[in-house]
Amino acid sequence: MNSFSQLLLRGLLPVTFALGTLPALAQSTEAAKPIAVNKRYENEIKALARNSAVKAAFKTILELEPQTLQDLITLTEIPAPPFKEEVRGRKYAEMLRAAGADSVWIDEVGNVLARRKGKNGSKTVVMEAHLDTVFPEGTDVKVKQRGDTLLAPGVGDDTRGLAMVLSVLKTLEKTGLETEADVLFIGTVGEEGLGDLRGVKHLFSEKGPKIDSYIAVDGTGIGTVTNRGLGSHRYRITFKGPGGHSSGAFGLANPHNALGRAIHYFAVAADQFTKEGIRTTYNVGVIGGGTSVNSIPFESWMEVDMRSESPERVEGIDKLLQAAVQRALQEENQMKRLGANLTVEVKLIGDRPAGGVDPGVALVQRSMAATRFLGTEPALRVGSTNSNIAFSKGIPAVTIGSGGKGGGAHALDEYWINDKAYLGAQRALLLLLAEAGMVKGKR
Repeated sequence: MNSFSQLLLRGLLPVTFALGTLPALAQSTEAAKPIAVNKRYENEIKALARNSAVKAAFKTILELEPQTLQDLITLTEIPAPPFKEEVRGRKYAEMLRAAGADSVWIDEVGNVLARRKGKNGSKTVVMEAHLDTVFPEGTDVKVKQRGDTLLAPGVGDDTRGLAMVLSVLKTLEKTGLETEADVLFIGTVGEEGLGDLRGVKHLFSEKGPKIDSYIAVDGTGIGTVTNRGLGSHRYRITFKGPGGHSSGAFGLANPHNALGRAIHYFAVAADQFTKEGIRTTYNVGVIGGGTSVNSIPFESWMEVDMRSESPERVEGIDKLLQAAVQRALQEENQMKRLGANLTVEVKLIGDRPAGGVDPGVALVQRSMAATRFLGTEPALRVGSTNSNIAFSKGIPAVTIGSGGKGGGAHALDEYWINDKAYLGAQRALLLLLAEAGMVKGKR
């Protein structure tokens, strides 16, 4: 257990949440509370904002707004269903290259990376948004525009993030701002659902680049800073048997019976487990199997999701699921009158590690200071985002919103409103310059 987890479990860290700002991410029911920001970092952000080159960059962000909006529409209308982000990825690489990145490439799993070299390159800072959406192949992703509102599946989560990251790179290039550190602007694959963070997991593998700080852009607005990762285990559990005619083969062990028992035993135990301690959730989200009403099924399956920001709590509820499955299997096999025993396959289909960064870490403080400078009170929160992997590796990381207002995430009626969206890019620019170190003068 890392020191952050120990403090959290002992109740020595404040838990602060914001509601309604990042609809795509899991949220708590606790109200947001004011957070102390170290004067050192507030002064650092104020000094950056007073710099004439940064003032020019803020103006450039505003001037780029029409093009940023068009980039958002262009990318949204390129489908990026789970595990099929290639076409959008190639277009994003083209956009990053045209924006002026020093080098652009697509890695083995489909992540799009653009490096902008720093003065010394002794450190590498990432700014990233994810390419994939939750919507299956064939979904109509044509953008409909009503005033300042864009409507389309995936327009906010996380295509707006991609467009904002691109605008920050364009701004740096147009104004000639130089950083001490190298900056990687990245579009990742596999953030959603069964993608299981495969893109960012690859980035932090031995095949990935050196990364010292990680800024993920996901969700909308500018009020929240995600510094804690909501860990999760996801399983597909399949009971299997010989199957047969409902009358002629009556007495065979029935996979549906076993599945029903497993759900019941798990729900009863999990209900008690989650009534106290660090917030933990569980859900049987999908079930299936069987061929007809007069056939004993040959298989019955379910997909289960369990989450908590405490690794120990995730492990604890996981054990309850495993015990429920084995109890259900044993009881159904004991009850059968003929034929072979049922078997069960328990397949882990999602593993997002929990973790977090102390609020006092420079990256978190800079995120909050930049938020406050732009007139919004910052709120720390927990979420399930690409930052989870950085948290688990002990790398400073945050997830911030992309600006504007959004709603209907993961739904066909998703929308995004250009409500002072430029503030999202301005906050991201301030944070990036503070974390990567701004060089005086121009490139």
